[in-house]
Amino acid sequence: MSEIDRRHLVGALVAGSAAVVAQATAHAAPVDLAMQDLKKEADAACLYHCDFGDSGRFSQQLRNIGNHLAVYNFDPFAMKIVIVAHAAGIKFFLADLAGTPWAEEQIDPDLDKRMKALAQNGVEVYLCRVTFANLKIDPAKARSDRYIKFVPSGIATAAALQSKGFAYLKVG
Repeated sequence: MSEIDRRHLVGALVAGSAAVVAQATAHAAPVDLAMQDLKKEADAACLYHCDFGDSGRFSQQLRNIGNHLAVYNFDPFAMKIVIVAHAAGIKFFLADLAGTPWAEEQIDPDLDKRMKALAQNGVEVYLCRVTFANLKIDPAKARSDRYIKFVPSGIATAAALQSKGFAYLKVG
């Protein structure tokens, strides 16, 4: 086998492996967290309560979270931020809105980009399973990003995180 053929073979194997990993990651469902899994692992921690569906308000929440992290030099070990989303707040974390109460709406893709940037600094999102059940939304509609997790109840999670030392903030 010539040197050029070996390079093509190795390149194809690397590209193929990356595609398989990317595809497996893209279709993985969010992790389920039990209430006993909720922990405060940073000195400072805050939950942002998101039970609203207003995009402007959500944009403001993302801006506030970015400003909050900036004070801690975007260090996820110094400041842990969690968004607890339930009710209309889950819509910002769905792959699409078809078959939901928000089917006629469109969400600015920039909000997702901003959320992903915050997630690179340790921000996590906890989605409420009760909301999915009550609204008859298939949990498979949730985006599969690694920073998104399911919790049994959004409101119970907000209370549990507060009892563990998380500060509570709600935008708007």
